[in-house]
Amino acid sequence: MSRITLSQFLIQQQREERICAELRFLVEVVARAVKAIGNAVGKGGLTNSLGEAGGENVQGEVQKKLDVIANEILLEANEWGGHLAAMASEEMDLPHQIPHRYPKGEFLLLFDPLDGSSNIDVNISVGTIFSVLRCPDRAGDGSDVDESAFLQPGNQQVVAGYAVYGAATQLVLTVGSGVQAFTLDRETGSFVMTAESMRVPEDTREYAINASNARWWEAPVRRYVDELNAGKNGPRGKDFNMRWVGSMVADVHRILTRGGIFMYPMDTKDPTKPGKLRLMYEANPMAMIVEQAGGAATTGYQRILDVQPEKLHQRVPVILGSKNEVERVTGYHSS
Repeated sequence: MSRITLSQFLIQQQREERICAELRFLVEVVARAVKAIGNAVGKGGLTNSLGEAGGENVQGEVQKKLDVIANEILLEANEWGGHLAAMASEEMDLPHQIPHRYPKGEFLLLFDPLDGSSNIDVNISVGTIFSVLRCPDRAGDGSDVDESAFLQPGNQQVVAGYAVYGAATQLVLTVGSGVQAFTLDRETGSFVMTAESMRVPEDTREYAINASNARWWEAPVRRYVDELNAGKNGPRGKDFNMRWVGSMVADVHRILTRGGIFMYPMDTKDPTKPGKLRLMYEANPMAMIVEQAGGAATTGYQRILDVQPEKLHQRVPVILGSKNEVERVTGYHSS
């Protein structure tokens, strides 16, 4: 039996009035950009695209060459279609305006062009994360879209997805009606559905956290991880395994596939940064995906999708994955 392609899936979603034609086209354009980024990642050192680009992004992080390449691929692919009012990227300080020579649409696209890029030089899986919002104003008069248009809580997202570039290139997507995974068939160039209605198991024995930050964790997280590490002789009565890749897309993809809890919690390492991960480019899209798959996602203090953004590059703590474990550690924050 033939498998469903991404295009067929999106057409069916449009027929069922879950998405409009413009949104279908937008996702297809992002998918084409993902294929181009996957090709660039796959060539690695063959094209002299590994290593540092010699600059820093708005967060003060050293940019990799492939960060810049992936960012440009997404910008150029999505400028001309007429479905976007503006774009925002983790790699750029300000929103990217649609050139005046192109028509504007009603949607906003946000993305982390190459998540986990610090791992790229050692050939570990990396990925792209993206999110779509409606623009409060259609910007039909040709005016620029300022930062305030993007500052919507994650519960306003209409699409969220990520691509993971590993042994296979996979695209994981939600349009608000469950989570589907598509694998790139390199022979045909099509994304083909390989997992439908993905579900995160409510219980797990795996957790992901950067243990080198333990001395800076807040007490609730220390308590929770200490209980996991105590294993079957501790209060949980069972053994847990830690798995940590260091690329959020890889860690979250594992959780979507077989369960687990991912934590990048608040710590005291840098008091100016309440969290490590970006709300708009990483936390919100991943939270929508995980919730659509039956999991949970919080900051430790509130549901991520209910956080009201205050600035475009805002950072937040992230705890997401198997529902019962997320609720347990979140409960420790309020006890």
